[in-house]
Amino acid sequence: MPDKKLFLLDAMALIYRAHFAFLKAPRITSKGLNTSCVFGFANALLEVIQKEKPTHLGVAFDLPGGTFRNTMFPEYKANRQEQPEDITIAIPYVKKLVEAMDIPLLMLPGYEADDVIGTLAKKAAKEGFEVFMMTPDKDYGQLVEEHVYLYKPAIGGKEVEVMGVNEVCSRWGIKRVEQVVDLLGLMGDAVDNIPGLPGVGEKTAAKLIAEYDSVENLLANSDKLTGKLGETVRNNKEKALLSKELAKIELNVPIEFEADRLKIMPPHVDLLSALLDELEFRTLRKRLLPAELVTSETQTTKTPQEGVVAAPARKSAIGAKAGQQISMFEADTTSNTNLSVEMEDEERLGGYFTSSKDTIDSYVHEYHLINTPELRKSLIYYLSQQDEFCFDTETTSVDAIDAEIVGMSFAYHKGEAYYVPFPENQQEAQAIIDEFKEVFENESIMKIGQNIKYDLMILQNYGIEVKGKLYDTMLAHYIIEPEQRHGMDYLANVYLNYEPVSIETLIGKKGKSQLTMREVTVEKVKEYAAEDADITFQLKTVLQPKLTSVSQQEKLFREVEMPLVNVLADMEMAGVKVSTNTLHEMSSVLDNDIQEIQRNIFTLAGGEFNVSSPKQLGEILFERLKLDKNAKKTKTGQYATGEDVLSKLESEHEIVRKILDFRELVKLKSTYVDALPALISPRTGRIHTSYNQAVAATGRLSSTNPNLQNIPIRTARGREIRKAFIPRDENFVILSADYSQIELRIMAAFSEDESMLNAFNQGIDIHSTTASKVFKVSLDQVTSDMRRKAKMVNFGIIYGISAFGLAQRLSIPRGEAKEIIDAYWVEFPRIKTFMDSAINKARELKYVETILGRRRYLRDINSQNMVDRGFAERNAINAPIQGSAADMIKVAMINIHDFLKKEKLQSKMILQVHDELVFDAHHSEVEYLKQKVDELMCTAIPLPVKMETGMGVGNNWLEAH
Repeated sequence: MPDKKLFLLDAMALIYRAHFAFLKAPRITSKGLNTSCVFGFANALLEVIQKEKPTHLGVAFDLPGGTFRNTMFPEYKANRQEQPEDITIAIPYVKKLVEAMDIPLLMLPGYEADDVIGTLAKKAAKEGFEVFMMTPDKDYGQLVEEHVYLYKPAIGGKEVEVMGVNEVCSRWGIKRVEQVVDLLGLMGDAVDNIPGLPGVGEKTAAKLIAEYDSVENLLANSDKLTGKLGETVRNNKEKALLSKELAKIELNVPIEFEADRLKIMPPHVDLLSALLDELEFRTLRKRLLPAELVTSETQTTKTPQEGVVAAPARKSAIGAKAGQQISMFEADTTSNTNLSVEMEDEERLGGYFTSSKDTIDSYVHEYHLINTPELRKSLIYYLSQQDEFCFDTETTSVDAIDAEIVGMSFAYHKGEAYYVPFPENQQEAQAIIDEFKEVFENESIMKIGQNIKYDLMILQNYGIEVKGKLYDTMLAHYIIEPEQRHGMDYLANVYLNYEPVSIETLIGKKGKSQLTMREVTVEKVKEYAAEDADITFQLKTVLQPKLTSVSQQEKLFREVEMPLVNVLADMEMAGVKVSTNTLHEMSSVLDNDIQEIQRNIFTLAGGEFNVSSPKQLGEILFERLKLDKNAKKTKTGQYATGEDVLSKLESEHEIVRKILDFRELVKLKSTYVDALPALISPRTGRIHTSYNQAVAATGRLSSTNPNLQNIPIRTARGREIRKAFIPRDENFVILSADYSQIELRIMAAFSEDESMLNAFNQGIDIHSTTASKVFKVSLDQVTSDMRRKAKMVNFGIIYGISAFGLAQRLSIPRGEAKEIIDAYWVEFPRIKTFMDSAINKARELKYVETILGRRRYLRDINSQNMVDRGFAERNAINAPIQGSAADMIKVAMINIHDFLKKEKLQSKMILQVHDELVFDAHHSEVEYLKQKVDELMCTAIPLPVKMETGMGVGNNWLEAH
């Protein structure tokens, strides 16, 4: 490592990078503060300090106000959108963080951060430093030299990129790094409003500099250029020179390089500790603060705040070598565990268990091992006396269908929990779990859990049906903060100021060396499992008041989300049968079709290449076939070849359609046809997808292993996949029930638009009705093309479609698209009023609600940043509609599930995909089931619009759809 290693960080570039990285899932504190930018910056800073081990460090900031570039060109950066509020809020916190870390802030009025960094980098290199300029900004490439490097931080799964002279020259295709400025001068920069040469992009700029070496030499030889490019260069000489000057980083900033001032120093502990507490950065606190401070603070027993765990420090239960390191807590409680084993009579056992929830503990965090019949008997007795208790299962697998139970933990009083281990012998395990059957099936006791659906399914495998009210802390938080994370560790951090032992410290990371729970000692599992139950129990007490404080949310949780847990558990347990023979046949056909399409592509391309390689494909399309002269390259230097790019080029060349077909078939084969057989449970012979209640912020369900929501339906080949989903045996058929245009109907109800309501309530085709009004023709004169356009508008309006977007989707001129949308607003004014009202209400409340009170928070609805605000405005319209559709099908599923159980039918609900429910319907029950399912779906939530379903029956899912 170099003796003198200096890192200079461009703070604003890193802050913006963090903002966009967390845009879809921001980090919000319990007080509502968005800390995403600070968190991202802090992580980047810490990564550098720990991995790169710099000897010197400085952080450069831009200051408010103009710079010398504004004097040179008043319009410099004039087009920039307003800075997002989250960034404005974050900047002072980032500065506080840097100051608390005792790192110098580098800034000077009239200059930008890159000028300050550039000046200091050059000076430091002359004094023998290896200098790394940390920024994602490409402009810094002009500063690179022998001892000065551009250090681009990792982002989006990409590794850190360190660029020296060779890397910069290779990236831009230039001979000298100084030519970066020439390239930037010709290209311009829309973000900074550097004009450049009109119509000249990176590719053209690189060719010009390769031939003429510099902007000045290009202008001197502009008479040699022909055509439109020559005219552009000759007419914009001053603009090119000005742009180069604006893009040049100033290296003569009046700032001294003071090496001693930039030396890495210990942090100001008090300042840093207070700041990290305010930002609720618990994990970062442990990484940033000295270990001795963290240990001393966490070992000290404090009087906790409401809902805060006061606990001793906890070390990893498994260290670098499994089984050699025990936790501090384990060492502290060994005597208690031994004592528990020795207790024999009921009187002493009674003292061992807390008999009342109101009893105050004389200790903090007592976790007990319940490993004798006597201890289990006493635990069961005290569980039966509770109004509620929390439980958690430890198993051999995350797959509930095939998992075996290893142990169960229970908690019914804060700070105390009990762990019951189970033997590997399944008959003996069954005997132990049967001891708890009565208390689990006691309907007067509420059962609490975190992702409780999994635990219900595990117990179902052992013949136990958990009865009574359920409380899932994951789902409670999902309703309170739908866009945040809902894992127990995260919730404990945010709401209890506590960091639980992670599963990886117990069994290791994923891979061949990962242990199973059976391979971990009982003592270590006890600590981990009992903690889970204890923390979950405490989370319930913290989250419940937050639920009840918001109108309708507690009711939504109690009447929809919690009852749905049992519905989904039963559906997952039932599973769906899949025909492997059908899939094998499809795989063979697809393989032949893929080979045939690939041969066609090679013929059209004039040679063979890897069609699945974006790099090779880009070269074929844009260099050999020259389909798009303005084709854009990604940050890696490859051409963009995504579906959105290719779909615009379909009319340009036959090869494009072939490539899209090739991709579709390859995805179908790999993602579904070849993957589904591997997901069949060896125990049941069926596929058991996992439904996720707490993923989509809209309230919609998602599924994994397999992801049923993504099974293709738009193409004939995609729909063929459904042929493989079949009834469980010859006594059953597949019944499909699909809501018809549910989101449009809900929009009609919300807007109270008479035209739409009349069309739906009278059974008139809504798309034909729309076409009739928009194109001003009678219903019988509506053509298929008119209806197609009207259909796109109807569905697009919900998602805030623009004239540009409609034009792209319909392949029509933008002017025509605008006329269609304008005509739509004239004919359906109540829709426009509803949408405007939704946005205005959201601006006032900062959230929107579904018909059942499910909230979607829109923190950017009043943002000065047009992109952020536009995204929030679209959600203000769409979220209540899409979320209400989710509410409706959830209520329908609950009612149908209750009906099936009450009537003791043999038919089962087995799948939910978007707005569709799929059933294994017994032959003798088909007609009755069709009637009741239609009735229960259409009446799930009463609305002033008629709901309809499409019903189908068949020998497979495709036939029934």
